[in-house]
Amino acid sequence: MKNSIFPPKAKQLPKKLVAHNDVRIDNYYWLNNREDQEVLDYLLAENKYTKSMMEHTETFQERLFEEMKGRIKEDDQSVPYKFNGYWYITRFEKGKDYPIYARKKDTLEAPEELLFDCNEMAKVHSYFSLGSISISPDNTLAAFSTDTVSRRQYKIQIKNLVTGEIYPTKIINTTGSVTWANDNKTIFYSRKDKLTLRSHAVFKHKLHSKVKEDVEVYHEMDETFNTFVYKTKSRKYIVIGSSSTLTSEYRILDADTPNEEFKIFSPRERGLEYSIAHYKDHFYVLNNKDGAVNFKLQKTSETKTESTYWEDLLPHRKDVLLEDIEIFKDYLVVSEREEGLNNIRIISWNGKEDYYLPFESETYTAYTGNNPDFDSEYLRYGYNSLTTPSSVIDYNFITKVHEIKKEQEVLDKNFKKENYTSERIWVTARDGVKVPVSLVYRKDLKKESGNPLMLYAYGSYGATIDPYFSTVRLSLLDRGFVFAIAHIRGGEYLGRDWYENGKLLSKMNTYFDYIDCSKHLIAEKYTSEKHLYAYGGSAGGLLMGVIINLNPELYHGVLAVVPFVDVVTTMLDDTIPLTTGEYDEWGNPNDKTYYEYMKSYSPYDNVTAHAYPNMLVTTGLHDSQVQYWEPAKWVAKLRELKTDANKLLLHTDMETGHGGASGRFESLKEVALEYAFILDLEGITN
Repeated sequence: MKNSIFPPKAKQLPKKLVAHNDVRIDNYYWLNNREDQEVLDYLLAENKYTKSMMEHTETFQERLFEEMKGRIKEDDQSVPYKFNGYWYITRFEKGKDYPIYARKKDTLEAPEELLFDCNEMAKVHSYFSLGSISISPDNTLAAFSTDTVSRRQYKIQIKNLVTGEIYPTKIINTTGSVTWANDNKTIFYSRKDKLTLRSHAVFKHKLHSKVKEDVEVYHEMDETFNTFVYKTKSRKYIVIGSSSTLTSEYRILDADTPNEEFKIFSPRERGLEYSIAHYKDHFYVLNNKDGAVNFKLQKTSETKTESTYWEDLLPHRKDVLLEDIEIFKDYLVVSEREEGLNNIRIISWNGKEDYYLPFESETYTAYTGNNPDFDSEYLRYGYNSLTTPSSVIDYNFITKVHEIKKEQEVLDKNFKKENYTSERIWVTARDGVKVPVSLVYRKDLKKESGNPLMLYAYGSYGATIDPYFSTVRLSLLDRGFVFAIAHIRGGEYLGRDWYENGKLLSKMNTYFDYIDCSKHLIAEKYTSEKHLYAYGGSAGGLLMGVIINLNPELYHGVLAVVPFVDVVTTMLDDTIPLTTGEYDEWGNPNDKTYYEYMKSYSPYDNVTAHAYPNMLVTTGLHDSQVQYWEPAKWVAKLRELKTDANKLLLHTDMETGHGGASGRFESLKEVALEYAFILDLEGITN
């Protein structure tokens, strides 16, 4: 029966693309039009083909879905946090997909005030996302934002928390984030360019006024920068930030005087990245000035904020990446990364204490949580590992006692964390650099080449994929899989240099690292070519596209989720959302050097007539990060040229964008499809 199912064949309409006197022919360029019915029909035909090819797994998919859903505590709630006199709580109710936001005044015993029930708000939408909630300083109003398309273009509205009324004013096409001035009637928000979706302007809106009367207080003219606005933890300043991949700049305004002009904190300097925090009469500046590749912490007065006045507080260290700070009345908390591991450092302002919180594993993730109160004697932080569910912990600075406020419940009677083990290994890449890989598997698994292994990686934008716990992943581990994360160059796992050596004209290091990790895992008998599965999304999907062009023989199957695969064409089109802001990551192909380098690895441009692994490719019609036509064109070209009989499936979610489905359970159906595809290749059907 399966042999009689034929995949859709996209028509070829050759389009000549010319740059630097180099000609590329794109036969599937016509797919770049989501308004064209023929394009939609093709995507639907691909969906129908995928459904047909996966039909025999539908019962298994349902079982996987119920299994993953069954591990989640349905009537769950967050650990409450206190801000400005109220305790804030997020909770879920049994059988419902979306969160409910509530608060209690002064004590947790007080009556609950319902802020937003996203289940009610989502009822008439196939996709729903509550972007943010911002409470006015007097606690009577909430500015909130929603996206019902999955294109990350949020609509802002204001709700009266005393009467329950939602005011009629709607501010559209924003980033979703809102900042209140201290007068309780002025908000600041950032708006997006309608074509490129770049957040390019900050506006000021007065309560009950018309949106067309909103004042533009800042416009970012440089197309490689995005702009945003927020309030400092001290609540004294409204801050407008502008940032590109390599450079940042801030403007500040006293939150008590929203009608005054913003003042530049320190003018942008190419290559200078900095962020600011305010406490008492000083600003604390995390920055990479004067060659501080891994960043340093400096301090300056409120009146002299230019970079020439910044003074060292924590100097730069070559082997330690300074990631973030959290300021308290008596303590400075510093988030660091050394040898890939998270460290939380506690320093008292009086100089008497300077120590680290203890963490023992080599495959863990630790991070500071929500700490909105300067005066608190508690630090809230999070911890989990590949084998340990997530915990929210309160640490008392005075008593030095850790209190676990909540550990993630895994509702699976067979789950015991002691049944799993994790390790970190180091792989020598082809240029001699050692690349770390984190692995997790059941303790009773024997190390042999027949074990299936899923190797995940991202490797771009300096984004670090820390080893984290996942209840969903248990569906693989309990079926004999090893799960591995390759901490390849392009992320910041081993510091800022790790990122710098995996971008621009060093981008091939990212792909070679992944391939070399794959070869090592095979050589060390963790798995074999017949049982190794590659998995990556977005820029990690680009990684998938490159590795199957270079070394397809290493992988039995590939999951490419919303993959960025048509690099050259996208980066040459500055009307596509996010393109210009990416030049510092990938290079500007209007420069011939970058064009040629990019073309040398771009998955779509390097598809050739050879055998490819089994593949499932997923995308969303409304994706604003990676346009749907990239994976659609890629699959069409792969179908045209590949020489094997392996599976090649494309699934387009016709309702959503980059993040997939919006409900907490609905998204599990997508994972169930992905897992069923891989497990089916392994011959595992239950």
